Order: sequence, then structure tokens, then C-alpha cells
Amino acid sequence: MTGRLIAGAALTLLAAGAATAQDRSINITTYGGAFGQALNESLVKPFAQETGIAATMVDNDDPPAKLKAEVEAGNVTSAIYDVEQSDVIALCDEGLIEPIDPAILQPGADGSAAADDYLPQALHECATAIMVWSTVIAYDTEAFPDAAPTTVADFFDLEKFPGKRGIIKRPKYALEFALLGDGVAPDQVYEVLSTDEGVDRAFAKLDSIKDQVVWWEAGAQAPQLLADKEVSMTLAYNGRIFDSIVGEGKPFAFVWDGANLDMDYWVVPRGAPDHEAAMEFIAYASNPQRQADLSKYIAYGPPRKSAAPSVGTYKDGSTDMTPYLPTTPENAERALVNDAGFWADHGSELTERFNSWLAG
Repeated sequence: MTGRLIAGAALTLLAAGAATAQDRSINITTYGGAFGQALNESLVKPFAQETGIAATMVDNDDPPAKLKAEVEAGNVTSAIYDVEQSDVIALCDEGLIEPIDPAILQPGADGSAAADDYLPQALHECATAIMVWSTVIAYDTEAFPDAAPTTVADFFDLEKFPGKRGIIKRPKYALEFALLGDGVAPDQVYEVLSTDEGVDRAFAKLDSIKDQVVWWEAGAQAPQLLADKEVSMTLAYNGRIFDSIVGEGKPFAFVWDGANLDMDYWVVPRGAPDHEAAMEFIAYASNPQRQADLSKYIAYGPPRKSAAPSVGTYKDGSTDMTPYLPTTPENAERALVNDAGFWADHGSELTERFNSWLAG
């Protein structure tokens, strides 16, 4: 058959398993916002153009919850989901996501095997890292014209740095920052938080500013709270704040002390539509240069070592991305590396206590 297939013939071919790439499509669910836009420009659109497989971005505030609900209902609408590290462990243990064969991942820029090129914790039997991001302290520079905050302790110092504080409404990040603000070294945080005394200590530190906290849940809320002058400082996702500073010209700045480093991952839900296309996309997205291209659109670092040298300027062609990446050595030297295993083991109990503490 030559020329364009007519509808009836196309249906016949599809039934016979002979669909062309143009007949195939996948949905990709992410947290959306600036990150979703960056993924769309750097990966999703190029993938569709190069493969002919239609790819559509779907925004969601809680992709892991959506994935779990859809798999359990037997109605999976996206072939690929973007989830955080602790969610990877839980979803994989529950059999809700598919294994990913590392053999499909592209080699490093220097020809090295993918397993050797990815950063520690970037590969999991059921997931592969998309990028490295961080939860940081962001502040309104206009609120502190004389002396700017520089440490996590400053976040809790309402006398020296007045104003309300924004904190994500979940124990993850909030409890780690509380202990860092109380003087616990980054490499000791999870050891302390694994004890009853450590948990009490974290909540006591949060108690010291509780009446000045504005709690947020969606990532877009943190920069909006700063822009609306509802808070003078907030915990925030570094990519969201970067987008506000460079993309919108907001008078915001970062405190890298105590930055909480984490990764997002691609996962494929059990029962995903067009499993093969999902794996094709994950293989495509593993290319080091494409990972470096993602950093042109948002301030998240690549999870592959050989991708780092290829990161250049922002999409405006003039802003050097290095000062804004959580993987830049001087930004990462005082960081806390998030322990996904800890949250997989203790997340439920700490969430229960956190919610009770909020209600009380």
C-alpha cells in the first residue's frame, strides 16, 4: 500500500499489530509547572519529532498517588510517570511499577556504561533518574536590604530576620530542615531523626516558629508567597525560584546552606499503555547531551557525570547555569542528601505525627 492509509485500513493494520510510529502515542505525567515546561521543550517535543510517537505532557500535583490509584483501578492513562525517590521504593515494593533494564540506557558521553556514568542512587531496578533538584531556602531580597540570611539557622531567627516563613506541608523536608536549623550536621540528620528524641527535637524547633508559618502544598505556591509578600523566606524547589528570578525578574535569592538534594525518576506503571514506547522514551531521555539540554531550561542538574560538562547557558543564551545548579560543587558542599530509604521506612509514622502536630 502506498500513500496515506485510509482509516479503515489503518484500523486493520493496528489490529494486526502493524501500527506505524505515527499511530502510537504516550502520555507522560509530571509535577508540571516550570519543570514540566522544561521537560516538554528539552525531551518530549524532540522525542516526538524524532520518533514520530506522539507524546503529551500531563500535569499533576501528586503523580505517585495518581499512578497508584490508576494501577489499582486497572485504568492506567499515562505510560510514564515522574516520581520522587522515596516513592520509587514504595511503588516498586508494592509491584505497581515495571522493572527497567539498564541495558536500554544509552552509554556515557565518553562511551562508559550507563551504570558507571549515573550518579549514586540515580538508578533503581524500577526507575531511572531524570535530574537532581533541591529544596532550598529562598528569600525576598527586598525584605532584608541590610543583611541577607545565609544559613538554615537564620530561617528560624525571627528576630534578626523578621517575617513569616513558608514551609512545605509534609514531614519530609520540614523535619530535616528543623534539625539542620537546630545545629545538627547534614551527615547526622537521619541518625538523629531515627530516634524518638530526635523527632521530638525536630518538632520542638518547628514549634519555635509555628505561629509564623504559612504552609504550602504545591510547588508553585512557594514563589507566589514570596511575590505576594506573604512570607519573607520560604522553603522552595530551586527550579521554581530560578524560574521566578531569571524568567520573571523577581527579587529573590537562594540560601544553599542545608539544601536538601533529591532526584526525580521516570517510572512505568504496571499495565501501562504502549509499554514499548515508554521504554523507548526512557532510553531517549538517558542520553547525556539531552540531560544537559534539560538544564538549559531549568536549574536542575543532570544525573549523569558525563552530562555535566555540556551544561551551558540558560535558554536566553546569556545566563550561566552553574551558580543555580544544586550539583555545582560549591552549592552542594553544605547540602543534605535525601535518604529515600529512611522515608520509605518511616514516612507513614512521621506523617501521622506531623498531621497531629499541625492539628494541635
